[in-house]
Amino acid sequence: MLAVLAALCGALSNALATVLQHRAAATVPGFDGFRLRLLLDLARRPVWVAGIVAVTAAALLQAVALARGALSVVQPVFVLELPFALLIASAMARRNLPARSWAAVGCLVAGLGLALGASSPSAGTTHVPMERWIPALAGCGAAIAVLCAVALRRPPGGVRAGCLAGAAAIGNAVTAALIKSSTHLLDAHGVGAFLTAWQTYAFAVAGVGSLYLLENALQSGPLVASQPALTLGDAAVSLTLGVLLYEERLRGGVWLVPALLGVALVAAGAVALARTPLTRTLMSPTD
Repeated sequence: MLAVLAALCGALSNALATVLQHRAAATVPGFDGFRLRLLLDLARRPVWVAGIVAVTAAALLQAVALARGALSVVQPVFVLELPFALLIASAMARRNLPARSWAAVGCLVAGLGLALGASSPSAGTTHVPMERWIPALAGCGAAIAVLCAVALRRPPGGVRAGCLAGAAAIGNAVTAALIKSSTHLLDAHGVGAFLTAWQTYAFAVAGVGSLYLLENALQSGPLVASQPALTLGDAAVSLTLGVLLYEERLRGGVWLVPALLGVALVAAGAVALARTPLTRTLMSPTD
């Protein structure tokens, strides 16, 4: 329960950060390629700095959750970042959500509960050998490179934002997997082991890289294009890494039917939220 509660608070904090960062990203000039100075430009804007504070809080909550729970449980909870972001954006704009939006939120929440309840992810090992890390990191790195290449070939808009957000989602999942390994080293062997472990510095690099990709995604198109790719992609990749790296087990057999139904409900809720006219108004690049 502690892991789930910390993940819920982390998702809320991440949603706040995403909305604030999106507002900040909309105030800087657009650019056809990657902007190396983008983070420096954003750092001059107080709303972006507030977003970074929220990101930091979310990272700490995520570390607590991953230290106490399975990767395949904690990261899917971050799917709730999508409805949280919409609720926060509507509150900031002093707008009421229509019944259609509430129905989509309910669909997503119910789907997440059904998927997690049916699959019943179980904790696996706390030690991941290097022979598992190498192909996992190589595969995720290759996927990020492909998505970035596709994004750079497209003009600013939904497709470009979605590809960059998908790349950021993979980076977030990798970061979470590395954080889980580092926190276990900290618990088992102390600060010295934590500071000398390659995973500690790898998750720092992966986290900064994911943040950079997310900022470019937010500047490239509407949040309704980037947010579903970010949250759904993070959950899917995290489930995969939890099984492949940490040997976490998902319940199979007849339980696959309700689990897949839950996934379908999550996807339907996310798409419905993305298509809601109020969502487009609240989270357009020009708001």
